Amino acid sequence: MATITTSLQHKLLIAALLLCSTTVFPSESMADNPIVQTIYTADPAPMVHDGTVYLYTGHDEDSASTFFGMNEWRVYSSTDMVNWTDRGSPLKYKDFSWAKADAWAGQAAYRNGKFYFYVPTSSRTLNRMVIGVAVSDSPVGPFEDALGRPLITANCGDIDPTVFIDDDGQAYLYWGNPNLCYVKLNEDMISYEGDVVRVPMTTESFGQRTGSSERPTLYEEGPWLYKRNETYYLAYPAGGIPEYIAYSTSSSPTGPWTYRGVIMPTEGGSFTNHPGIIDFKDNSYFFYHNGALPDGGGYHRSVAVERFTYNADGTIPTITMTEAGPPGIGTLNPYVMTEAETIAWESGVETEACSEGGINVTSIENGDYIKVKGVDFGPGAASFDARVASATSGGSIELRLDSTTGTLVGTCMVQGTGGPQTWVTKSCAVDGATGIHDLYLKFTGGNGSLFNFNWWKFTPLDASDPTGVGGGPNMGEGGATGSGGSGEGGSVSSAATTGSGTGGAGAASPDGASEDEGGCGCRVKSGHSSPAGVLAALTALGAIVARRRARKAGRSGAAAN
Repeated sequence: MATITTSLQHKLLIAALLLCSTTVFPSESMADNPIVQTIYTADPAPMVHDGTVYLYTGHDEDSASTFFGMNEWRVYSSTDMVNWTDRGSPLKYKDFSWAKADAWAGQAAYRNGKFYFYVPTSSRTLNRMVIGVAVSDSPVGPFEDALGRPLITANCGDIDPTVFIDDDGQAYLYWGNPNLCYVKLNEDMISYEGDVVRVPMTTESFGQRTGSSERPTLYEEGPWLYKRNETYYLAYPAGGIPEYIAYSTSSSPTGPWTYRGVIMPTEGGSFTNHPGIIDFKDNSYFFYHNGALPDGGGYHRSVAVERFTYNADGTIPTITMTEAGPPGIGTLNPYVMTEAETIAWESGVETEACSEGGINVTSIENGDYIKVKGVDFGPGAASFDARVASATSGGSIELRLDSTTGTLVGTCMVQGTGGPQTWVTKSCAVDGATGIHDLYLKFTGGNGSLFNFNWWKFTPLDASDPTGVGGGPNMGEGGATGSGGSGEGGSVSSAATTGSGTGGAGAASPDGASEDEGGCGCRVKSGHSSPAGVLAALTALGAIVARRRARKAGRSGAAAN
């Protein structure tokens, strides 16, 4: 623990220097990364389950300035890698009766019909970091403490667990800073056999660090274990502070390991980084975090993702941070209900718990917008429905194609409904929405908050076809087609299974999982924009940043409760 404390003090010193030179990507409107914009997210842990990527993250509180302020974990989902649905907070550190603070980097795994979430938090009695395990019937939670006590109290630098289930069914849990330790989990996933194993920290396994007799190898923390073909990969932040991402490989899940080099060099304005690597629909993806959002940095991080291709010999190429992010997989069907918090890119909005179940988009003001990427209108849309609520005089939703100043195909007027959670469905005619486009839901109105937004849905010109024409014959769970005719694409939406449209956000998702009660958090992305649209977005950026700063105190206080 003393070594961890020293390491964190070192991080604080470096962070203070980096705060003066934080890198911020130059254009919010043109970027696809970071994935989430309405809150700061960190420590990505992607999991593929039933044709969907579930992305678990930490949440850096707005109020954090001199140390990590993290009170909850978050989860987002996508089936196309560009539109992400905010699923709220599946777990908070307060859900462990024995924990006193901290919701640091965790990872989830599925086994025997249950989802197990391994997370580091501070023990009230031990007064140091330990690792707990929570369980849920759904990948989006809610998760509950599986043991009523910590799973790991090895004093091995008990943070940043990674869980892996091998082909033979044996599950492994690795973790540690400055040490690297592991146990073999039992079939129940909440206990382990044998002793905690401390991995030999040799330079052959983890590279050589110079200038530190206490830490002779490059390994720092945050391991990520997985298998590809017959090779086991262990990726990790490395090199000291500021961190980069390196990796080692082995023919066994327990080593010995061979150092292979750097995956992602130091960049991005955060003094830490954290890897998450998956294969999804015949593509490989590398998740990480940086400090790219406004006011971002070492304690205000943001999760991003890149697509990559392994070298012919199985080694991982050097991956650099980009604004573009990966291309989408398939298209999104607009003719089923889609949660308003399914977002590829956003400007200005936030999310909150919804009285109809799940969450809704909130803090909508004049000029804000949501972008949904790759929407396939097919031969055309006839009308648009939106589930909205307003405690003020309302506003309007402009439906635009390909940019905030693109072709206007419809305007949905929203009047006051008598309360921010008093929901009604508003409709408007649509003309000119055909083919595949990025859909911009642009909000206009007077000053202050306009209305809240729960879900939306278009009606096709040929309304006799209940499935619509927006995705072809193979429809995905959220209405989007998958690549290669898999029919798994698009954004998972609980509302896709509702009938009346009066409670779309609270309906069960197609895999039987109920929506969580999550709070604030959304997601981002972009594609092509017109020069005029880019200029308008850049002009509005300063005002958006100022508004978000003004909201910090309220958001942070709510998240801490």
